[in-house]
Amino acid sequence: MYLPRKANALLGPVRGHAHAGRVEAAPFGGSEAGGPDVSSFVLDNGLDVVVVPDHRVPVATHMIWYRNGSADDPLGQSGIAHFLEHLMFKGTERHPAGAFSKAVSSLGGQENAFTSYDYTSYFQRVARDHLAAMMEFEADRMSGLVLSDEVVAPERDVVLEERRMRVETDPNAQLSEAMAASLFVHHPYGIPIIGWMHEIEELNRHHAIDYYKRFYTPENAILVVAGDVTSDEVRRLAEGTYGKVAPHGARPKRHRAREPEPKALRRVSVADPKVEQPTLQRLYLTPSCVTAQGGECHALELLAEVIGGGATSYLYRRLVLETCVAVNAGAWYMGSAIDDTRFSVYAVPAEGVSLEQLEDHVDRALRGISEALSPEAIERAKTRLVAETIYSSDSQSSLARIYGAALAIGESIDEVRRWPSDIEAVTRDRLSAVAERYLVPSRSVTGYLTNDREPAAA
Repeated sequence: MYLPRKANALLGPVRGHAHAGRVEAAPFGGSEAGGPDVSSFVLDNGLDVVVVPDHRVPVATHMIWYRNGSADDPLGQSGIAHFLEHLMFKGTERHPAGAFSKAVSSLGGQENAFTSYDYTSYFQRVARDHLAAMMEFEADRMSGLVLSDEVVAPERDVVLEERRMRVETDPNAQLSEAMAASLFVHHPYGIPIIGWMHEIEELNRHHAIDYYKRFYTPENAILVVAGDVTSDEVRRLAEGTYGKVAPHGARPKRHRAREPEPKALRRVSVADPKVEQPTLQRLYLTPSCVTAQGGECHALELLAEVIGGGATSYLYRRLVLETCVAVNAGAWYMGSAIDDTRFSVYAVPAEGVSLEQLEDHVDRALRGISEALSPEAIERAKTRLVAETIYSSDSQSSLARIYGAALAIGESIDEVRRWPSDIEAVTRDRLSAVAERYLVPSRSVTGYLTNDREPAAA
């Protein structure tokens, strides 16, 4: 796939199908973007394993991905996936709270965790000699998590404070939540990853344990190891640690509502005296890399780059450099998702330009999008996107994240490797077709971020 674009919302604490029998390693050649030779296999208990070799330095990135995210939260328990991510650091019978983090720190390593809409991931970066220890710790908390009310209640307060800090006091975050809720009227992508405040307040130990037992199983997980390792070495270590975790028999099913076809333009506005710079934002409901047909997701990704990917893009040139109605403008596409997703256009008005005036200029620019699709502009955008992929191949942790995120939403290693050539194959006609089909008012939500002195959206 590709490096997640800036739309990806990863809310997490910042810290210091059923398979029968073993599947032999499946080798994958180097990617067309110059990436490493990647291999994969499956343990007897159903755990998928991916190995991304990088022998330049004696370091390993160890990531365990679970195929559940905030969009899998039970109705009325928004935020439980993110809450459980916090609670996974509260210890097991074998390793009390803090032992895992202390071990990583004492070894000079790094760790973190994050929750997204479609997956949850835990990772460590350590010297390759300590990879076995990381596997042992992570395999232990896959099945041995111990939770008590004395642990759960204080951590719930931590999450509530996190929401206060990140959302309740941030007008931009409030607008983002309101726009998502308006874009996804039926699908759980419209619910914030961290959860709604009133539902977080009701989360308890039983909710956490039920969710943990449902999703934290080997057949629902993907182990990605990138670094100075070999496939045989990772297999031996994984079988001795993760391989001891008993399977549940089948991967849990995800139950999600399907978003209906949108019919009406929607508007939302947030006004707050803390806002120093008004902003115009717009979201369009579009297919993701999983739901798209006939290469539409590659066309949408390239379209976002052509019209809004930096200072040479169409929107920036038209709104900032030519008409001077904005000081910034751009676009992004959040293609890495299981279900239909969002395509965004945004602009920041210049001094003396109202959001209504700016919106009119944005609409006129989008109606004239065909002039942005010159052969030169398309080729520049392709070069930038493929270059990003090549540069990401130079980062061990980025590679681990790319493969883990892709497999967690149901893509294959081959699709990850093929992404550069799929981008190169996008034609001008395909770009024009997705723009005409998806960048239409009936599929959009327009948001105004203002201070008290600014007029609200019409």
